[in-house]
Amino acid sequence: MKLCRFLAPGAATPAVGLTLDGATVLDLSSVGVTDLTELLDAPDLPALLQSLVAKSPRSLALEAVRLLAPVEQQEIWAAGVTYLRSKKARMEESDFSATAYDRVYEAPRPELFFKALGHKVVADGAPVGIRADARWNVPEPELALVLNRRGQLVGYAVGNDMSSRDIEGENLLYLPQAKVYDRSCAIGPFITVGVSEATARTWSISVRIARGGVEVFAGATQISQIKRTFDELIGWLTRSQTFPTGAVLFTGTGVVPANDFTLAAGDDVEIAISGIGTLRNSVVVV
Repeated sequence: MKLCRFLAPGAATPAVGLTLDGATVLDLSSVGVTDLTELLDAPDLPALLQSLVAKSPRSLALEAVRLLAPVEQQEIWAAGVTYLRSKKARMEESDFSATAYDRVYEAPRPELFFKALGHKVVADGAPVGIRADARWNVPEPELALVLNRRGQLVGYAVGNDMSSRDIEGENLLYLPQAKVYDRSCAIGPFITVGVSEATARTWSISVRIARGGVEVFAGATQISQIKRTFDELIGWLTRSQTFPTGAVLFTGTGVVPANDFTLAAGDDVEIAISGIGTLRNSVVVV
């Protein structure tokens, strides 16, 4: 089962939807569900969704609606250096900070950083941004863990943690500027629910970048290559802090383009996770 937020044709208010077949979306607002955050907080979300389906909510063609980012007021956080490939890439981009990235990969405490607020998240089909003052920009395809108010893992989404590698590489203390700016975070198109970590770790994640309709980069990895368990990452994120509207936690990237590659305005980025779907965004300069 996959949850989404969408705008129906002619509608001014976002709705919460559920897709079972990838072709139609069930409008849960027609059976009384108007708040995604409240829905994710249900004690038994899969059972609740089954009961809502039994009420025969209004069905719409998925292609007829506009998908929105499947978040509301959640905070978006990210874990770094969780794949061996990511550790190597971070060390390659910065002699100055190489030792820090090497150490954090092996350390008990993971790297965690704030990424965005829910209202700043870019949806499927909307443009992501590259900084005007950066020279080396890349997408970072990531599995996103969706947490409810109690810090419980309730679903998974596709995430794009846009990054300015030259800014981060210049000085480790510039990480917030390399990671947090307008249109630097995309999430979508759905939240897959009712799936265990063991199942999610069988999924693959891939990225394809096209320029003028021609593929200029493609790569893939397996979710199983994430070094830390999801519970471990969530445990560190929720240590000494609470999330009254829930949170989304990116789990790091294992696909990194070659060091001579950078995104350009007009590029098209597609990130696919086998158990969720494909997040598509064009690129603009911000």
